[in-house]
Amino acid sequence: MDPRSLTPALRALRLCLHLLMAGLLVLAAVRADSAAGTVAAVVMGAVYAAGSYLPSVRGSQRAAAVWLGVLGLSWLVLLGLTQEALWLAFPLYFLQLHLLPTRWSLPVVTLTAVAAILSYVRHGAPITPGVFIGPLLGAAVAVATVLGYQALYRESERRRQLIEELITTRAELASAERHAGTLAERERLAREIHDTLAQGLSSIQLLLRAAERALPPGSPAAGHIDRARQAAQDNLAEARRFVRALSPPDLEHGSLAAALERLCEPGSGGDAGAYGAGPRVRFSVSGTPAELPTPYEVALLRIAQSALANTVRHAAASRAEITLSFMDASVTLDVVDDGAGFDPGAVRPSSDGGFGLPAMRVRAESLGGTFTVESAPGQGTAVAVALPLPAGV
Repeated sequence: MDPRSLTPALRALRLCLHLLMAGLLVLAAVRADSAAGTVAAVVMGAVYAAGSYLPSVRGSQRAAAVWLGVLGLSWLVLLGLTQEALWLAFPLYFLQLHLLPTRWSLPVVTLTAVAAILSYVRHGAPITPGVFIGPLLGAAVAVATVLGYQALYRESERRRQLIEELITTRAELASAERHAGTLAERERLAREIHDTLAQGLSSIQLLLRAAERALPPGSPAAGHIDRARQAAQDNLAEARRFVRALSPPDLEHGSLAAALERLCEPGSGGDAGAYGAGPRVRFSVSGTPAELPTPYEVALLRIAQSALANTVRHAAASRAEITLSFMDASVTLDVVDDGAGFDPGAVRPSSDGGFGLPAMRVRAESLGGTFTVESAPGQGTAVAVALPLPAGV
């Protein structure tokens, strides 16, 4: 393991393991019955120290396994020379469990415990239950400690990942809410400017025209009225530019008809455009297209989006058609599908935050229009919106 990735607690445990290994090696070297035992203890210490500082051992599982093999062989040699070497089995358990995969570490730990028991018997010590219980109990404690730590580490990693996903999701949700709020505020401002400033300036211009016609020829007030009317006309044009600038992004690069046509284009995941898989949608225009006020375009586009979304999500339709019709005194929008249909009288407000039929009706009626729904179970659905054209359109 890279020391830079260790927490303070793991650094302390690593240091304790080094001290335990060093202390037991010193004990084995001091109490060895021969010079060969002392040399074997020094060699094992050198192998252990080399593995602790070699980057390849920390970074490669294969290199770690080779190092453990060499360390184990040096321990077996030392074990054959002095009985005190059997105590080194305990730190070896932790190294084997930490550096080897579980399917290999458990058998290796078992073999290490068996080797410790056999060395105890080989050196002529009396056979007692403690001879078997000691090494096996040490191995069990090491296994329980390391596996428990690994389980806690995995759980900690899962929680860390969940927290990161939660933070990311919260940031995305906040961004989506800000974007939705921005769009809603843009629509509200466009509607307010159109319904107040633009309409007021238009009325002022009409009144000034009427006053200009009522003046006697050569009246000194005619010039003032003409300049006032021109100022009102200029400010009306500026207000309309503000309204266009605040229109939804779908309407920024084209007319309402173009936005509705894009809404019906097949998407990458199927038909129904941005709504993913769904029915084949056809768009058509009837009559002579006319430039509509921005609130009209916004209302018709949003109603079409919501009606088509309901078709995709709930109707199980194979075909749908959107028709925009321009008449002498009104503009109408029809969204028709051949889906499952429903009982319009049983409709309740949407619980998932959807636009909903009641909200579509309110949007149409706020512009003085009408909103109707014709549907029955098994007979498809037809949504119709009719908005009266304002004077001068």
